[in-house]
Amino acid sequence: MVNRLRQVADAVRAAGEMSVADLAELTGASEMTVRRDLETLAEQGVLERYRGGARSLLLRGDETPFALRADEGLDVKRRIAAEVAGLVADGEAVVVDGGTTCREVARALRGRRLTVMPLSLHTANALAGASGLTMLLPGGEARPGELGLVGPLAEASLAALRFDTAVIGCCGLTVADGLTAYDLAEAAVKRAAIRSARRVIAVADGAKLTRTALAHVAAATALDVVVTDGTAPAPELTALEAAGTTVRLVDP
Repeated sequence: MVNRLRQVADAVRAAGEMSVADLAELTGASEMTVRRDLETLAEQGVLERYRGGARSLLLRGDETPFALRADEGLDVKRRIAAEVAGLVADGEAVVVDGGTTCREVARALRGRRLTVMPLSLHTANALAGASGLTMLLPGGEARPGELGLVGPLAEASLAALRFDTAVIGCCGLTVADGLTAYDLAEAAVKRAAIRSARRVIAVADGAKLTRTALAHVAAATALDVVVTDGTAPAPELTALEAAGTTVRLVDP
């Protein structure tokens, strides 16, 4: 169902609007199923329903809602998370970014002897109740949907602390444009997290190494390690390594 929802959302976004009949033909699902999918996507703010079809509410530079991305490519995200967890030593202080991949990193760190500051409520929920782990919560305003903590309070919390490792998610990552995000306030918090850490680990599925989003976060040279999967373009991986970043690949 998740893949079909994404297929419907992407098709409506690309076309601007589409009819139920056309979406049923595209997906191979019944029109009744497509209508249910459109209701779900309308509740997530992805599109607007009208009789017989739907029109997209997402512009080209808009971020796909968290709920639509949450279970997408989950196996790869969990492999990335396991790789990151293996890089973190017990006793470290770690700041973990928001986003769906970082939520899996948080889950992989449960039960470890660590001090962890999550930068979203989704990530905090993944850590809640974990034994042996100390969780520090920053201040800030929770972004709708993403629930990332942003604003001066979040940035001040990060500025007051020093972490061994920052695990940072992204919307895009290339050597030419660096690490980028869709939201300006979120980009500012990511920069604050990077400044507060001795080591920066960026996590991204391979597709993100072909994208550049609106807000610049940091140059590729600011990243000590990038953990991604084998679908990432080889030229980008080579360029990252040439820039001094360690690249660790997991199976796609």
